[in-house]
Amino acid sequence: MLLALDTATSAVTVAVHDGDRVLAESHRVDPRRHGEVLAPMIAAVLVQAGVAAGELDGVAVGVGPGPFTGLRVGLVTARALGHAWGVPVHGVGTLDVIAAEAYGDAPSGELVVVTDARRHEVYGARYVAGRRVDGPRVDAPHRWSELLAGPDGTAPVRVVGEAAGRVLGTGGGGVDPCLPSAGVLAGLVARALTGSDPAGLLLPVVPLYLRRPDAQPPGAEKPVLRP
Repeated sequence: MLLALDTATSAVTVAVHDGDRVLAESHRVDPRRHGEVLAPMIAAVLVQAGVAAGELDGVAVGVGPGPFTGLRVGLVTARALGHAWGVPVHGVGTLDVIAAEAYGDAPSGELVVVTDARRHEVYGARYVAGRRVDGPRVDAPHRWSELLAGPDGTAPVRVVGEAAGRVLGTGGGGVDPCLPSAGVLAGLVARALTGSDPAGLLLPVVPLYLRRPDAQPPGAEKPVLRP
């Protein structure tokens, strides 16, 4: 029995999974209120699923990449709940979750997942037959466009995610699945824990920021020359 959550994108997504299926799931797109909406959503899905906290066997959380504030909310909450409930916490890459939903039950071909990294950049990863072969990394959209461009200048592989339109040059719109699903995240962890998922899916429960924060500690004081 797993509680799953992800706050690495503009959405907050929470689900309860019994190892075979999703019992309850909730999504909310509210990029500036992750910290305010996450706890009530967790309480609501537990009630909807009819599951008490003491019945949970673990917590699954998306570890990013994602913007600093939102991503921290999910990771801190997951680790705090795991500690309080005495259950393990399992990390999965957020882009891997989106890729898994895009592939479905029969992963084949090439796929690129890109999400909004702000500062005119995107987070991206490339997959072949369901396995990540490049990334995750942060880069300008045109960098991904250059890597994907075929002989005729078009992308020879499928591109999904909330920043897909920026990479494909079609505007700012995304291509479904745009955002991660906590239900898919929980299903991936459930399969991984039974040994039926590709190696390397489960990641350390630490945030994948991929770049330095804007705020920096002050440096040494500059010497002042007296006149």
